[in-house]
Amino acid sequence: MRVVLQRVEKACVRVGGAVVGEIGKGFLVLLGVAETDTERAAERMADKICKLRIFEDGEGKTNLSLSDVGGEILVVSQFTLYADCRKGNRPSFIGAGAPDKAERLYEYFVERCQGHVRKVEHGSFGADMKVELLNDGPFTLILEGDERGIRA
Repeated sequence: MRVVLQRVEKACVRVGGAVVGEIGKGFLVLLGVAETDTERAAERMADKICKLRIFEDGEGKTNLSLSDVGGEILVVSQFTLYADCRKGNRPSFIGAGAPDKAERLYEYFVERCQGHVRKVEHGSFGADMKVELLNDGPFTLILEGDERGIRA
């Protein structure tokens, strides 16, 4: 799995002009699923993200987690995180998970986050989505992992 995580003041995702997911303070998670990913990889990634301590405490140190600040999560599927641009000028997405598998793991990831955070919103898998956010910091992390662990 690959994730681009952005700490936000607010974020929303629209499909066909209608808001389908909206949060206040928290994380916007752009989630890419690889063909080799498993439920265990989704569990590890969701657990890591929900426990990350990247909100500032009273002393200005990044020491607080989502639960500490009452934060929320917006998850948006993003197969383009698996773009391979090494050859030619048109990206290849051969490393991205097949749509049925990717959707299943995306939904599993969302469910896993719901076990940690009071509000988890999401986009519509496979849809043309418009994402708006107010980045906080900006603070952006890129995470990659599988069933063995997570790398930043």
